[in-house]
Amino acid sequence: MSDLETFRAETRAWLEANCPESMRGSYSPDKACWGGKKWVFKNPDQKLWLDRMADRGWTVPTWPKEYGGGGLSKDENEILSEEMKRIKAFPPHENFGISMLGPALLKFGTHEQKERFLKPIARGEIRWCQGYSEPGSGSDLASIKTKAEDQGDHWLVNGQKVWTSYADQADWIFCLTRTDSSGPKHQGITFMLFSMENEGVSTKPIKLISGRSPFCETFLDDVKVPKGDEIVGQIGEGWRVATYLLTHEREMISGMFGGGATRFVGQIAAQEMGTNEKGEIADPMLRARAAQADLDGWSFMALMRATKDRAEAGASLGAESSALKYYGTEINKRRYELMMDIGGTDELEWETDRNNDGDRARSWLRTRANSIEGGTSEIQLNIISKRILELPS
Repeated sequence: MSDLETFRAETRAWLEANCPESMRGSYSPDKACWGGKKWVFKNPDQKLWLDRMADRGWTVPTWPKEYGGGGLSKDENEILSEEMKRIKAFPPHENFGISMLGPALLKFGTHEQKERFLKPIARGEIRWCQGYSEPGSGSDLASIKTKAEDQGDHWLVNGQKVWTSYADQADWIFCLTRTDSSGPKHQGITFMLFSMENEGVSTKPIKLISGRSPFCETFLDDVKVPKGDEIVGQIGEGWRVATYLLTHEREMISGMFGGGATRFVGQIAAQEMGTNEKGEIADPMLRARAAQADLDGWSFMALMRATKDRAEAGASLGAESSALKYYGTEINKRRYELMMDIGGTDELEWETDRNNDGDRARSWLRTRANSIEGGTSEIQLNIISKRILELPS
């Protein structure tokens, strides 16, 4: 057997023996494990699955082993992903530390920062939130005003962040602060890490039109941030770190929106609306729309895979992440519009057991935010036009 065949056989055997039955099957966001000090495991198997995968380094399979990863090659990671899908194994852990901060620390962090933060991230022991957007500084992120003043042995941080996902559940924040206001707005920004338990940090949940929301306002009032491992990169040069992290955020969002469906729209439509004597969805227009939605989803997943392969081969994605984010957003919005049409007026019920507390309607309304979070669609189109199509400003 080749090395990869051996790896596949060993991986398959290990997963079969170690993935609990309750951690397999149809996956949805409500079954996710986010980890951190405040996390309450939904059942003993959820913790067991996380611990087993973390012990093997497979919560972050491509990270170096010295930082809690599995040290897997691109091909080995692909095999692991395929074998997990084969048995419908749940992801052991989802966290902004894995999808956003981790890659930034691997590229820009010191050895001490990697030692301190990456292993707890890999083991699900620390949960992060992102302190980027501010009132008046959303799409124009470089105009942030949250100020960090050097007080000798610590930084004094004052300001406000908004749309801070899961801030009320997070242990730490990676935060953009302004340490110098004398030059161009992209300069003088410092990428800073600090605990959400610091005195002066407070959060307030924001409710969306769906009636649910992970978002919060985050207030920073005379927050003392001890000096040590708190600055990623150089003081005043955080924009470079911030934009690198944004490429990973947009890729993460793209995957969630464009490729996260576990069932074909056509299957859902056939089940809920019935079929004709040929086994087809009777309404030809709806049948065509469902087929197009499924084709778009699979095409996007293929594009994501090709992009991932190029990134792992060392290619710099840059503005391509904006194209992925925009395309994933539009696919997800169209998918949920179609899902609402399939359900008809019954789907407009808001608080009934029949409709699982209005889950589909709430999810449809939630997609309205897809074109805002992670960078508005208008900004993504500007980036695409300038940096990919090279159109004039």
